[in-house]
Amino acid sequence: MGGRPDGRTAGLALAILSSLAVGPSGRLAAQTESPPQTIDTIIIENGNIFDHPDATPGWVAHLANRLHVRTRQGVIRRRLLLNRGDPFDRARIEESERSLRTLGVFRSVRVDTVRAEPGGKLALRAVTSDGWSTQPQASFTSVGGDKTWDIGLVERNFLGTATEVALIYGRNPDRSHLDFDFFNPQFYGRRTAFTLRYRDLSDGRRGEWRFGLPFHETAAPHALEIYGEAAQERVLRFRDDTLLDSKRHHLLRAGVIGGIAVARSSHHYTRLWGGWEWRREDFGPTDRSRVPYSVFTTSRAGIDVGSVRFRVLEHFNSYARREDVDLSPTLHAGVVLSSGVGYEVSGQTSAVWKRGFAVLSLTAGGLDTTRTVGQLTVVSQDIARHTLIVHAEGGIVTHPKPGAEFDPWAVQRGPRLFGVHDFTGTRTTWFVLEDRILVADDILGLLAMGIAPFLDYGGAWYGDEPARQGGDVGLSLRFGPTRAVRGEAAEMAFGYRFGDVKGKRWAFTLRKGFSF
Repeated sequence: MGGRPDGRTAGLALAILSSLAVGPSGRLAAQTESPPQTIDTIIIENGNIFDHPDATPGWVAHLANRLHVRTRQGVIRRRLLLNRGDPFDRARIEESERSLRTLGVFRSVRVDTVRAEPGGKLALRAVTSDGWSTQPQASFTSVGGDKTWDIGLVERNFLGTATEVALIYGRNPDRSHLDFDFFNPQFYGRRTAFTLRYRDLSDGRRGEWRFGLPFHETAAPHALEIYGEAAQERVLRFRDDTLLDSKRHHLLRAGVIGGIAVARSSHHYTRLWGGWEWRREDFGPTDRSRVPYSVFTTSRAGIDVGSVRFRVLEHFNSYARREDVDLSPTLHAGVVLSSGVGYEVSGQTSAVWKRGFAVLSLTAGGLDTTRTVGQLTVVSQDIARHTLIVHAEGGIVTHPKPGAEFDPWAVQRGPRLFGVHDFTGTRTTWFVLEDRILVADDILGLLAMGIAPFLDYGGAWYGDEPARQGGDVGLSLRFGPTRAVRGEAAEMAFGYRFGDVKGKRWAFTLRKGFSF
């Protein structure tokens, strides 16, 4: 059934609106004090993977540069938010730099302005360094005796066009899967993106696509996207680490969503949005008997308000690159109409100091199934080579349809030394205390390494049973590539488990590191 935001949701919304009201006004006033300068020239300097000598063996650098197709200058130019003849805008230059980093094909990006001589014409210069984009996948994860592995190939910069193509085969304790992914952020024209995903499962199949123009920048005037999804798959429901039941899920849906900005600048926005979706869906027995589909149409509309606040960090979730951490105060609110009336609301607010930040977010809403999740993350880099992270989150889901329950293992949002489906249910909590310590930032020019003592505690359970939670404390070895397009860290963690534990207390896991 639909619901209304409670008092805590309303309080967060008021706090977010207050922070929006005071955020950008001072910067806008400062920007209008003097006449803006004009961009006369655009300079693109796109470097290869190894452009400067370092500790990397010479034959490795030479071979990598020869095999790699460098990102095309046109791809870089289309991501810049300033053109020749545009007035200088520092905020749009910074957003151009972030936009290039979100392509996921560069190791480093710098966008700034230069002059050929004092008092000369103003040029916008983008300096990029490509990362190694052809990545064989051969991952293995073992948590609590449950093994998951993948093998395949991912190309994140196909022919230098920033197109991602992936083909991966994998297996976990529930099923095997063969995945094909295609994503191009500039599929048609300058900003139109296209996404295609297909998953062939041992017990079903799923495909989805999305095409259109999103709000590609803070000052974007409008957005319009169409999307669709089809699935025939088995949905498993677990309780107390035991398979409760399984159902056959049949889904076919298509929709459109768009919006217009009623107020916009390079620092803030107010957008009205709306969408419509047709859906045919049902859950039936796992055998091949006929399932009587139910047909739904859903309309939604609302408002988004936000202002820009980012921090650029190093050695946070990855190595050897600058990371954009989004701390922007935002508020998203809408009404959902289908067989009943529902709502959706989400928001974020933050506090920032010299070498750290705290960010609080809340997402709530739904129609028949209502889900509410709150998160708080505090990060400090006050001590050299240390990144101290404190993270807490909790959630509740009511009237869940099959597969909508919380499963911390599936989304990697729970204690890291516990196995598959150790915790499932309609309530969830997770607390993390972790100190990521940099040991070596450049091993042969290819690898970085660190260690991280950690404490995890959390779990998931159903509303009609006592809380099922467990914790672990230990040490992880973190390592990640320095020349790849993405430097996400992998970790080998060893520690002691406590709380609601089945099996041995001491455990080891090899998995992808948490991202916050």
